[in-house]
Amino acid sequence: MKRWLAFLMSLLLVSSVFSQTVCLAEEAGTEELLVSAKSAVLIDAKSGMVLYEKNAHEPLPPASITKVMTLLLVAEAIDNGELSLTDTVKASAHAVSMGGSQIWLKENEEMTVEDLVKATAIGSANDASMALAEHLVGTEEAFVAQMNERAKELGMENTVFQNPTGLDADGHVSTAYDIALMSKELLTHECVTPYLSIWMDTLRGGQTQLVNTNKLVRFYNGCIGVKTGTTDGAGSCLSAAAVRNDISLISVVMGCSTSAERFDSARALLNFGFASFVNYTPTTTAESLGTIPVVHGISESVSLSMDVSTFLIKKTDQESVTETVSLPETIDAPVKKGQELGTLTITAGSITQKVPIVAAGDVPKMGLWSAICLLFSRTFAFR
Repeated sequence: MKRWLAFLMSLLLVSSVFSQTVCLAEEAGTEELLVSAKSAVLIDAKSGMVLYEKNAHEPLPPASITKVMTLLLVAEAIDNGELSLTDTVKASAHAVSMGGSQIWLKENEEMTVEDLVKATAIGSANDASMALAEHLVGTEEAFVAQMNERAKELGMENTVFQNPTGLDADGHVSTAYDIALMSKELLTHECVTPYLSIWMDTLRGGQTQLVNTNKLVRFYNGCIGVKTGTTDGAGSCLSAAAVRNDISLISVVMGCSTSAERFDSARALLNFGFASFVNYTPTTTAESLGTIPVVHGISESVSLSMDVSTFLIKKTDQESVTETVSLPETIDAPVKKGQELGTLTITAGSITQKVPIVAAGDVPKMGLWSAICLLFSRTFAFR
C-alpha cells in the first residue's frame, strides 16, 4: 500500500513539474512552434504587424475561409444602412443547389439576414452564404466582383475570388496573409462579430442545429472566431482570432492535411504570440515635442500632432526600446494641417515602428497685407 502511495505521489510530482515547465516555457515565449501547415501567418489584430510567417504569400485554395469576405461585405452593408439583420431573404434555386455544408434551404424559403449570417458564420453553410450574396447585389457574379474589388482595397494582392462560398474552383485562391487582412477588417464590425464565437445555436425554431466548425471557439481561452475551411483541393484551413490581456491576435493556417493539424497549428501560433509579445505605448507625445518655428508664416510656429498607438514588442526587448525623433529646425510657410514634418522612430529589437509627425494646423504664407497688419498690431502692442 505504501509503495502505491509513493508511486502516486511521484506521478503527481512529475505532473506538477511538467505543468510548471510548460507554463514557464509559454511565459518565456520558448514554446516550439509546431506549424506543419503549407502556409501560415500570425499578426497583431490591432496594428496588422506580422509576428510569424511561413509561405504567407503563397496563393492556395482558401476553402470556406472565403466566407470571411462574404460576411465582411454583408457587415459593411448593415453598417451603411443598406441591409438590416431583420430583413427577409428568399432562397433562389441557385442558392439551394450549392451542396457541401448547408442548412438545407428550400427554394423560395424565407429566412432573416441574421439567421443566414448565423448559418454562414457558425455552420459554414454554402446555401446560406449564396443566399446572402444574391440578396445583397442580385447575382453571384456581381457579388464576386464586389469581393475582388474589396480585396484590392484591403491590399490582398494575391487573392482572386470566384464564388462567395469557397467551394473549389479554378483560379479561386488566397494567401494566409491576405486572409489575415480580411479577418482583421471583419473583426471591426460589431454587427457580425458576435456570431463568429457562438459554439452552438439553432434555426427554424430549434429544428436545425448549428455547431461551430471552429473548435477553438470552445476549447481555446479567448478565442473570438474567425472561420474554418475544408475542401479536397484546399485541405484543412483556419483563420483563428483570440484576445488576452488586451492583446488581439489572428493566426491563419492553410493546406493542413487533417482538421486536427489545423487546430494544433493555429493554437501553437496563438500560444507563441501571447507568450512572446507585450503591448508597448510610446513615451514620446506631441505635447513633449513642442512646436516648430515657421519661416515667412503669419504665425511664428506650428504645433505638432502624432497618431501614437499601442503596438506589440517582444517581451525580451522591453528594456531596450529606443525612441528617436527626426524634425527640421524650421519649416517654410505655407504649412498645411496634416502635412508630414518629421518622424518618430521606435526600435525594439528587430521591430521598428515609424510614426509620422504632422502639422496640427494651417500656417499661411505671409503676404504684403498680412505683413502690414502684423507690423501694425505689434506697433500698437508696444504702446
